[in-house]
Amino acid sequence: TLASPASFTATAGHRRRRSSAARNVPPSLNLPDNTNSRSRFGTTSGVAGGSLGEGLATIPGTPGLSTIPGTPGIQNDMSRTPSPRPGGWSSPGLSTPYDSSGRASPYGNGGAHNVTWASAQARSAEVKGYAAFTPRNQGFFGKHFRKISTSLPFSHSAEKEKMSRGHHKGHPALQILNRIGRNLWRLRRSVGLVLLVVVSIILFYVTPLHRIFRRSSIFGGGNKFVIILAANQGGGVMEWKGPREWAIERDSVKNKKKYTQRWGYDLEIVDMSTKKRYAHEWRESWEKVDTIKNAMRKYPHAEWFWWLDTNTFIMEPGYSLQKHIFNNLKDITYRDINHYNPLNISHPPTDPYLDPESLSPVGDGRSDSINLIVPQDCGGFNLGSFFVRRSIWTDRLLDIWWDPVGYEQKHMEWEHKEQDALEYMYTNQPWIRSHVAFIHQRKVNSFPPGACGDKGDDPKIHYQERDRDFLVNMAGCEWGRDCWAEMYNYRQLSNRLNRNPWEKFKDGISDSFKAMKSKKKEKEKKKEKENKDGKGKGEKNEKRNKKW
Repeated sequence: TLASPASFTATAGHRRRRSSAARNVPPSLNLPDNTNSRSRFGTTSGVAGGSLGEGLATIPGTPGLSTIPGTPGIQNDMSRTPSPRPGGWSSPGLSTPYDSSGRASPYGNGGAHNVTWASAQARSAEVKGYAAFTPRNQGFFGKHFRKISTSLPFSHSAEKEKMSRGHHKGHPALQILNRIGRNLWRLRRSVGLVLLVVVSIILFYVTPLHRIFRRSSIFGGGNKFVIILAANQGGGVMEWKGPREWAIERDSVKNKKKYTQRWGYDLEIVDMSTKKRYAHEWRESWEKVDTIKNAMRKYPHAEWFWWLDTNTFIMEPGYSLQKHIFNNLKDITYRDINHYNPLNISHPPTDPYLDPESLSPVGDGRSDSINLIVPQDCGGFNLGSFFVRRSIWTDRLLDIWWDPVGYEQKHMEWEHKEQDALEYMYTNQPWIRSHVAFIHQRKVNSFPPGACGDKGDDPKIHYQERDRDFLVNMAGCEWGRDCWAEMYNYRQLSNRLNRNPWEKFKDGISDSFKAMKSKKKEKEKKKEKENKDGKGKGEKNEKRNKKW
């Protein structure tokens, strides 16, 4: 160890006192030459053992000192007294101040491992040249980056210990499960986040949250639409219903309920079993106008009301009314009936007393002035699927439409009841035309084959599977067609077209098995035919051989 400066100065002062005393020994004092003392106590550091006996010149003018009693005898020429400690005098910075072992210093005789003062000073400079790095008051960022650096993995160049040596590995399936478990535990945060997202999506669609979301005016706006369905759920009060009528009604109601729940619309199922009796006649099938007025009172916040007959089926439940129709109402409707005019109504009117809006073939041309949307089939207006908007104009129209005086009591002659009445008012009342718009039939009211032609090949009227038409109306199926068969076929077609990926996968597997079975049956039939043909040929050959 290195000696401290205090011990160095103290030792130096002690040495100076001893050396001065030895230098001023009186000449009359004859000390015996005790060489054993030198050999027993050793030599001072850096001085040879025999050099102490040599004569040293005294400094002139130095006063003499008396010897200390009990001091071993030395020669007169000694420059330094021997150390009373074993191992010799301590050299500052090179040896310890004491030796507890009692043995001589290993460096006392100047061996090969002797350390000089210059080398010790150089080593001390190397040790004390760089202060230890102790970060203090580094702030938040310093602590943060220090945590990141300490959390980084250390690279070890040493070969890893083979822990699996001598241990049983176990079954491969258990090893795979353990590995999967370790990976999941390692990625527990990511896996937990993914599971949270999946569970949230499932809860959104299973619970009424999606309906609330789509009914809100900010996100979906489904509360603005009401679907009115004509049905007879209470049974045959005025008319008897058979199993087919029950099945048709059940499928139609289920179809509309599923659609309204998906998009957040309101569904109003109207009981059409009873007919209101008036003063002088039965006005059967004239409930549409009165029902629409009642629905407007029941749903005061709704804007659009969609009437649907029982024999209708929504083929594409993934189409919302907003995206399919009302977001582009001006582009998908036409105001000028001359675009498609099966009734040959003259348009626009030419009476001189009319205002410019009534004289225009498109009215004011704005989409917000449309209050009635009607499709046309091969025979004219079709009210199996049409839209009515809440407005003052609509209230006025419904009042006149419901009153027989408005159309001069001709309702007893009309076969299609309200439909014929609307056609009459459109032809004779110019104020109605400026607020009526027509929509292409296949947008909201496609017909099956047999309606408006037996072939069903009219691209403007009949349902087209490749174009994924929105709705099918089995209009007139009561007259010579099977309503239940048509409803069943279109229901199956809709289910097939709107399958999810999992259903498509299952159906693909089942179809492949069915195809394999059919191929096997065909092969078996071919083999049976070949065997029969072979037997027949053999019998014929035998008969021929017998004849010969």
